[in-house]
Amino acid sequence: QVQLVESGGGLVQAGGSLRLSCAASGSIFRLSTMGWYRQAPGKQRELVAAITRAGSTNYADSVKGRFTISRDNAKNTVYLQMNSLKPEDTAVYYCNLKRYSVDAVYDYWGQGTQVTVSS
Repeated sequence: QVQLVESGGGLVQAGGSLRLSCAASGSIFRLSTMGWYRQAPGKQRELVAAITRAGSTNYADSVKGRFTISRDNAKNTVYLQMNSLKPEDTAVYYCNLKRYSVDAVYDYWGQGTQVTVSS
């Protein structure tokens, strides 16, 4: 059905920037909420940022003012611009799409992309 493919991760020094991209394959992208989650070793997967079809956004407190999520509905792509990166941002970042039905919410996940921030 839906495939999500992330790109843009890598190694960066503290204070640097990266931009993650996630391309979605299905038409449901236009009707769904998309977001970025991250998971560091030994920690739970946590929401970083989310964006609705209409463009409403939500951010984790730890990234507010530093990260910006955006989407291009025509290209079925969501982005995460990460500025002023800190070592604690190091994690695997996963793209997420939520499809809502009358009975359930279905989650789709990308394969993950590693972000490593060095001191």
